[in-house]
Amino acid sequence: MKEKITLHFYAKSTKANTKGLLPIYVRLTVDGKRLEYSTKKFIDPTKWSQDQGRMKGSSEEARSINSLLDFTRNRINEIHFELLKESKNVNVEDFKNKLLGIKERERLLIPIFEEHNRKLKELIGLEYAAGTYERYVTSLKHTKDFLSWKYNVTDIAIEKIDHAFITEYEFYLRSVRKCANNTAVKYIKNFHKIINQCLANGWLDKDPFVNYKSKVKEVIREFLDEKEIEEIINKEFDIERLEVVRDIFIFSCFTGLAYIDVQQLSQDNIGFGIDGEKWIFKNRQKTETTSKIPLLPMAMEIIRKYENHPLCLNQNKLLPILSNQRMNSYLKEIATLCNIKKDLTFHIARHTFATTVTLTNGVPIETVSKMLGHTNLKTTQHYAKILDKKISEDMMVLRNKFNVKQKIGKKNAN
Repeated sequence: MKEKITLHFYAKSTKANTKGLLPIYVRLTVDGKRLEYSTKKFIDPTKWSQDQGRMKGSSEEARSINSLLDFTRNRINEIHFELLKESKNVNVEDFKNKLLGIKERERLLIPIFEEHNRKLKELIGLEYAAGTYERYVTSLKHTKDFLSWKYNVTDIAIEKIDHAFITEYEFYLRSVRKCANNTAVKYIKNFHKIINQCLANGWLDKDPFVNYKSKVKEVIREFLDEKEIEEIINKEFDIERLEVVRDIFIFSCFTGLAYIDVQQLSQDNIGFGIDGEKWIFKNRQKTETTSKIPLLPMAMEIIRKYENHPLCLNQNKLLPILSNQRMNSYLKEIATLCNIKKDLTFHIARHTFATTVTLTNGVPIETVSKMLGHTNLKTTQHYAKILDKKISEDMMVLRNKFNVKQKIGKKNAN
C-alpha cells in the first residue's frame, strides 16, 4: 500500500514567547493522520518564509536553522525507508517513536496469558466449562516453571518466542513434568492459543509455530459392556447418594451427554421430536453444537424418578446432579460394590452410549455422531474402531455372502 506522506515546517503564531518570537513546528501527515512537534527553535516572524517553510536570508542563524530543518526532512525520509524494510504498515505512531527515540513497549508473555485466563474465568458457564479454565491455569503454571527452568527468568518478551522455544517447552513437559504424549500436546495447544492471540492483535510479525508439528496418539477409550451396565442397574444400594449417582450415570449411558451438559439440563430441554416422542434438545457446552437425542425408556424412567426431587424443583434441574469430583469419587465406590475392575468415571458413560448402547446395536455412525454433538465424524469413528463385536458381526455378514456364492458355484459346476 502506498502511503500519502507530507511534511511541513511552520512558525506557530499561537505559541509566541514573551519576546514575540515564534517556535518552529514540524507537521508530518501520514494518510490524513497528523503528528506535530516543536523543534525548540524560535524565530522573529518577519524572518520566516511561510511559502518555503524556511528562514529567510543567509545569516548564520538562518543557515543553522535551515540546516536543522534539512536534517529533519532527511531523517524522516530515512525512517520511512526503515519502516518499509521492516515490512510494517507505515503510520504516524511509528514515525513518532523513531523520531523521538521512543522504544515500543515490550509485550511480555505472562501478563498476556494471565489476561486470557481472567477473561476465560468470567465466561465459565457461558462459553466455557470450569474444567477448561483449570486446564489453562495449569498451562500457565507449566509455562512459568519452564521459563524458570530453561532461562532462569520469570517472564519473556513475546518477540523472543521462536521455534526453538516451543520445542524446548515440549521437551520440558515430556522430560521434567513427565507428561504423556497427548497431555504434552494439549499443553502446547493451549500455549498456541495465546500465541495466536498475539498474532491476531498484531503484536507478533511471525508465527513461531509455522514449522512445529505434533500429533495426538489415539487412546483406547474405556467403556462398559452390556453385562457391566446390567450389573450397575440391578445393584441395590443401601446409601441414597450412591443410588442417585448410579441413576445419573446410567442416564448418561443412555443419552451420551457429558457431565457439564447433564448438569445444565432442565425441563426446558425436553421436547417432542419429529417422531412425536420425547427428545432432549441441548447445545453442547464444549462444541456449541446442538445435540438432539431421542429418550430411550431407561433415560425416561430416571427423569420421572426425580421429577419431584427437592433439588430439581428448587434449582430447575432435570436431575439432582452433584459436583463432577464427587460424582467420580462415588462412582469408584459403585465400581467396587459391583465388582467392576475398570476405572469408572462419569465420562465413561458417554463412551458407553457411543459403543455398547448405539453402535453395537446397529445405529449408523452418522446418527451416533449427530446425537453426541460431534463436529467431525472422525471423532465418532474412534469409538467404532474399538468394537471387536461390531467388526465380527460385519465380517460374519460378508462371510455368509461368500458361502452363498461358493454353494451356487458348486451347483452350477454339477
